[in-house]
Amino acid sequence: MNIKNYFNLLKPIPRIKNRKNIKLNYINLPFKGKDIWTLYELSWLNIYGIPQVAVGKMEIDANSTNIIESKSLKLYLNSFNQVIINDNDFLNLIISDLSKCVCGKVSLKLFSLEEIKNEEIVNFDGYCIDNLNIKINSYFYDKKLLSPPLQGDIINESLYSNLFKSNCPITQQPDWASIYISYTGQAINHNELLCYLISFRLYNEFHEECVERIFNDINNICTPKKLSVYARYTRRGGIDINPWRSNTNFTPSIIRLSRQ
Repeated sequence: MNIKNYFNLLKPIPRIKNRKNIKLNYINLPFKGKDIWTLYELSWLNIYGIPQVAVGKMEIDANSTNIIESKSLKLYLNSFNQVIINDNDFLNLIISDLSKCVCGKVSLKLFSLEEIKNEEIVNFDGYCIDNLNIKINSYFYDKKLLSPPLQGDIINESLYSNLFKSNCPITQQPDWASIYISYTGQAINHNELLCYLISFRLYNEFHEECVERIFNDINNICTPKKLSVYARYTRRGGIDINPWRSNTNFTPSIIRLSRQ
């Protein structure tokens, strides 16, 4: 197979469709952000025919026109398993192809197994809302589970939940994630927030779209002065996807959670 044909395996999905659906201001986005991908199953042959393996850390800017359907990316990356190519050409070709696919900025770094062997497993910083005494009556997405905060002091708060689940709209397979929410504003009701996050459990939407929906709902209903939403999904097919969106100076921790 000609390497040039591998690009055709990639399936772009326009971001604008979902942004219109959730009535997001897609002309002047209310956030900045990136989609952070970890590629655990990269392999190719060096010029002597010896298999090489690496872990890739990739970032796609949220201003790109498209996202990449993850199954198509797996097929694309696995097409290199029997290709003889030097390391730099391999890296540059992938960056070039993915940049064309998303019509935007893509960065990618390759790491040897030695470089990541001592990578620490941690939790998000902040308060975990998973043990609240609540009762769930529905597992269908409902933004009305959120309500405007009561008038009160402006606070800075970081919350997270490990109970998030949505589903792939292509395969209907489950997508598991931990969701981190940091904000400055009047206090958001923790019980309502947890019920809202659980309401995605039967919802079909891509990782990136879920995060933008969560950001948009909280931003519009709870009206914080500052807001950051960051999701770290469990891997599927050797890939995990970790989008973040923020309207403030937010630097996501490139961490590895226990399920990753």
